[in-house]
Amino acid sequence: MRFQDAAKDARAVVYAGIQADPLVARLAALVADATYPQRLVARAVMNGETTDADTWRSIFPTVLGPDAPERDRAEAILAASLEVAERGEQARSQYRGAFVEELTQVLVRRRVAPAGPTAAAAVRRERRVLFDGVAAEIHPYDLTVELPGRAEAWDCKWGARGINADVLNQLDDARRHAVDEETALRVGLVVYDVRTSCAVRLAQQTAPRQGTVVVTLETLDALAGRKPR
Repeated sequence: MRFQDAAKDARAVVYAGIQADPLVARLAALVADATYPQRLVARAVMNGETTDADTWRSIFPTVLGPDAPERDRAEAILAASLEVAERGEQARSQYRGAFVEELTQVLVRRRVAPAGPTAAAAVRRERRVLFDGVAAEIHPYDLTVELPGRAEAWDCKWGARGINADVLNQLDDARRHAVDEETALRVGLVVYDVRTSCAVRLAQQTAPRQGTVVVTLETLDALAGRKPR
């Protein structure tokens, strides 16, 4: 098993510009240390139903009200999420995807970083996983951990609707090919959506998923190896 950079096509070049926008990194850094209710606020606001800040404060008084705990962080998350919501529909969708990928990278790096800078650098984006004698997948994985004996491959989705047979089959194929090569490879989905929505979507799928880890809004902190706040 080995890893390779994904080929750069026109879509990837455009998307790379969105991934590099400081807004994506700023929002991911805020949400990485957020509470579960604050993360729910980020999801609701980025869906773009309204860009009126006061409306969101009235909807989430326990998070954004004057007596809410960690209100400064919640307000910063609200402001950054509104910046995403104010983008056009297509751009908003791309920003949300880039945000989930960036957040996943931040959290996974926190888990592997204690092993040293080399381990932290082994957390990569947009990489393909190659196996001898097996045709390479067209689409790269959103995030990989490229450590001997501790390799991981993750796909990231904004919502449960992003879970489909193609994604599940690709992850399971990689896991099975790694087993054939007697190599450890953890595969999983990070979905910035609630557990119930993901469970309903998964129940509709027939693709194999027994060996695939599914991380939802409730369990994001597990990516960093810590308990939820």
